[in-house]
Amino acid sequence: MKKDEIIKEILELKKKRNAVIVAHNYQVDEVQEVADVVGDSLALSKYCADVKKDVIVFCGVHFMAESAKILSPNKVVLLPEIDAGCPMADMVTKEALIEEKKKFPNATVVCYINSSAEVKSECDVCCTSSNAVDIVRAINNKDILFVPDQNLGSYVSKKVPEKNIILWKGYCITHHRVKIDELIRARELRPDAEVLVHPECQPDIVEAADFIGSTKQIIEYATNSSNKEFIIGTEMGVLFKLKKDNPDKNFYLLSPGLVCPNMKKTSLMSVYRSLNEMNYEINLDETIRLKAKKALDNMLKLS
Repeated sequence: MKKDEIIKEILELKKKRNAVIVAHNYQVDEVQEVADVVGDSLALSKYCADVKKDVIVFCGVHFMAESAKILSPNKVVLLPEIDAGCPMADMVTKEALIEEKKKFPNATVVCYINSSAEVKSECDVCCTSSNAVDIVRAINNKDILFVPDQNLGSYVSKKVPEKNIILWKGYCITHHRVKIDELIRARELRPDAEVLVHPECQPDIVEAADFIGSTKQIIEYATNSSNKEFIIGTEMGVLFKLKKDNPDKNFYLLSPGLVCPNMKKTSLMSVYRSLNEMNYEINLDETIRLKAKKALDNMLKLS
């Protein structure tokens, strides 16, 4: 089928299934175009919980679809590409976390939303890249075990020095590969551009940036800024919305390595097949779901 034909089929199937299509900011352009809403993982999950639809097609990676299921247990949650995972989320397991918690029995366990439902079920509170600093600051405990992103944890540690943050040695393979010489070179080429980066980047990149924030915060900052040029230090998918919302501004990717292979697995045909065949449904053990939901609920309370 041609692109227009696939889109027509998707729209008809979406109506037939009483479905909603949500897409993360890192998805390919054509998937973002067909989605009902585009955003970051937690915002999408909260939207899914509120929307009056029976089926959720989550165009993202596995932990995101799990988060949607945690908050929407009575809805059918579909992940168009079942092998679209997150290497960082895979760097911590429930079993390994249980062992690590034994070393720090008095620590409050904070997990980045980029983690599996099983890992969330062993944590006290969840956080996102946009609220991690506020969440950790609000916790009434000095000792924090932060999983799985060591770079986000390091950023939080500098912002909340009064806390003793124990870092898990995980990282986003896409953001982690950006090197400081790339940032220096980008500044030389675009001296008038502001550098906006994600806190999943390594500490030296974060330290050298003009602004640090989540995908949503980067989009909002660039949109509200009077500047006309920006060097973007997060996954390239965010450029679609940045350019769409700001046609009078110029955006340059900080590094050619800022491409997440897992986020790029979902295509228009993936979405069509997901709706047509009802693939691939995400299901969670109810005990795990409820424990994981508690970590998410505690985050909402603290934020």
